[in-house]
Amino acid sequence: MVRQYRGRAGALAGAAFALAGVVGAGGCTARAGASADDRNGGPDTVRQAAHVLAGAGSSKASTSMTMATGGTRVTIRGTGGFDFVRRSGRLRVVLPPDAAGAEEHPPITELLTPTALYMKNRGANVPKGQWVRVEPAKLPDGNLVTNGATDPLVAAELLSGARGVVYAGADELAGTRVRHYKGTADLSVAARNAAPQARSVLAAAAKGFAGPDVPFDAYFDGQGRLRKVSETFSFANKGHTVQVASTILLYDFGSPVTVSLPPGHEIYAGTVE
Repeated sequence: MVRQYRGRAGALAGAAFALAGVVGAGGCTARAGASADDRNGGPDTVRQAAHVLAGAGSSKASTSMTMATGGTRVTIRGTGGFDFVRRSGRLRVVLPPDAAGAEEHPPITELLTPTALYMKNRGANVPKGQWVRVEPAKLPDGNLVTNGATDPLVAAELLSGARGVVYAGADELAGTRVRHYKGTADLSVAARNAAPQARSVLAAAAKGFAGPDVPFDAYFDGQGRLRKVSETFSFANKGHTVQVASTILLYDFGSPVTVSLPPGHEIYAGTVE
């Protein structure tokens, strides 16, 4: 168990609180601003995103998280897969290079489970080959942004608190026709509506963010599966509101996903710097 959580988690949290700005989702907006079209699923499609993903089984995933202030923009990217039935996944997260363009940090392996996150290559003082374990529900943001990648299923569970949903038109993602919806998710409502495994994480985020509102852009295919979601999280920092944009792409549904947790003797138990 990690007694203190500094280092990368602290650094990213610090970056989130120190940087301002957001990169929103793109895409065409035919009939932008129109009321959600119930013939295309409407609000129910959005709020049922996590349930439909569980029925889909698994998929590959790509993540990006962008923070910006002044003329500086930082983007953290990840790739991997997620098992929506077991609520577990594996991501390879790449931190941005340093100012000179060199790769400053090795890629970080993240194993996501319902109750814990395991990270390898995390923390300057962590012995090589050791993993760091943290409990998302104990982090101020529920780990929605702290570790540079939002859990895909938690991002979908957040949509269970969607309100003000509008249909923004048809679009295309990687050759797949999708429906684009915009709206705002309420973290407090999502914490009540989500599956039991996600409620503590969303409840923590509801307390840790500047407010409960999370603007989103969500894209669904013809089977009602969430294919892309961009969510904007807001922090209060020294009187300013800092925004972080998290985007997740889901594709290749049914792809096998293997998550093998590290044995206890490979989990670092000290303070992470």
